[in-house]
Amino acid sequence: HLKLDRLLAADLQVPLVQKAQRKTTYPEAARLVTEACRPLGTEYQKVLEKGLVHDRWVDRYENKGKRSGAFSSGSYQSPPYILMNYREDVLGDVYTLAHEAGHSMHTWLSHRRQRFQDAHYPIFLAEVASTLNEELLTHHFLEQVGKKDDSLRAYILDRQIDDIRGTLYRQVMFAEFEQRIHEAEEKGVALTLDFFRIAYRELLEAYLGEAMEIEAPLELECLRIPHFYSAFYVYKYAIGLSASLALSRKILGGSPGAVEKVHGFLSSGGSRPPLETLKMAGVDMESPAPVDAALELFDQRVAELEKILG
Repeated sequence: HLKLDRLLAADLQVPLVQKAQRKTTYPEAARLVTEACRPLGTEYQKVLEKGLVHDRWVDRYENKGKRSGAFSSGSYQSPPYILMNYREDVLGDVYTLAHEAGHSMHTWLSHRRQRFQDAHYPIFLAEVASTLNEELLTHHFLEQVGKKDDSLRAYILDRQIDDIRGTLYRQVMFAEFEQRIHEAEEKGVALTLDFFRIAYRELLEAYLGEAMEIEAPLELECLRIPHFYSAFYVYKYAIGLSASLALSRKILGGSPGAVEKVHGFLSSGGSRPPLETLKMAGVDMESPAPVDAALELFDQRVAELEKILG
């Protein structure tokens, strides 16, 4: 669709489809997110709807002096709160609401089932709950759209493809770069600018493939990744997405006990080691199976999008 003779890494940022032309008010967005979470049970839906609509969990709209972005936060036994800047003409903001609502419900359930010292869940688990809600919303949209609106279906597929690429490929590449740098430092290798350039280019070539042309300035991208200030943070995004996709498949596929296990996970806080918590939820992250399944879904979504776009 781009019809380019040279394909640069920056071209990956160009959307393959136009943004969905759909206006969604905040109350409609809250309803969509709540409906999408139906597979998690009526009690989950009741708490979520009450928080998003009636109990003022969400600072919804842009305002003078308000910071950009979105996040969820909460203190022990207090309601969780979400800051966001909701825009009715941006369908992606419905996903942002679903994502932050996943964090908030994780907080709400953990704080009510665990003692203070066990209530806080680690980052390793945090992105599982949030991206699970996003995946349920994607499923809900695709079920709603069916084959009726190819443009909207293409937008949703493209969005998920980009999420998986940006998480399972890009964040893992960042993590491998971190590992290389730490290993080099431990061996006494001088961490010069040239060393950074060469190490990062090798990874770009490995992860992006031969078809992608790597320009010299991109070698310095590694110097502007803020997450590197917190060592080995980024791989947890890949863990979270792989685990949440695996959980969503179990829930949507009607796997016996899947919903109960997910509720157990959402209520566990930091009471157990993260890998053990995920294993009890039904996902073994010490096995390659969840990542393999996520990459299979990626292939399926790409094939479907190619079919729509011709």
